[in-house]
Amino acid sequence: MGLKMLHQLRDTSDTPKVVLCLGANIGNYTRERALDFLKSIAKELNSGDKLLIGFDLKKDPNVILSAYDDPEGITAAFNLNLLRRMNRELGANFELEGFRHWETYNPITGATKSYIVSKKEQHVFIKALNRSFRFAAWEAVDVELSQKYSLPEVEDMAAAAGFTVEQHFTDSKNYFVDSLWRVGYTDDEVVGDQP
Repeated sequence: MGLKMLHQLRDTSDTPKVVLCLGANIGNYTRERALDFLKSIAKELNSGDKLLIGFDLKKDPNVILSAYDDPEGITAAFNLNLLRRMNRELGANFELEGFRHWETYNPITGATKSYIVSKKEQHVFIKALNRSFRFAAWEAVDVELSQKYSLPEVEDMAAAAGFTVEQHFTDSKNYFVDSLWRVGYTDDEVVGDQP
């Protein structure tokens, strides 16, 4: 459901709403963009409406890197498929064997980043743009962000966006959380300088 539909429902319906944002898609945004997105959702909801949202949690860095730099090469194939699609759909002439997948994880920031790295100096022509691009040897192209969060970071983000956390639902390993948030406050919660 888009923000436009939420806006229409806000003004036409008193029925409490639950917005679902599952699958940790929020992790594809930087923290700043994620917070902006969450604020825009809160702005379109009425007091008492809820948001159920999924976050991929910080965990052993080896577990995270193994998921994105998997021995089967699934993530590498997924990311290199971007070049294959540009060849097919945009008339590009990428040589897939001239590029490799590279993965990083920063356990402090929680940012998991995927790159496509040129193994050599090369030129690629994209017919749809009628333009050539030069890649230096070992030049990297940033293709994916998957942001990981701790539970306190999830709670801080909820508060900063105008929500109150009602409950967390984690898997048995605490690798992932679906977090239920509510817009507004109950009578026993203190807001700002109110008594």
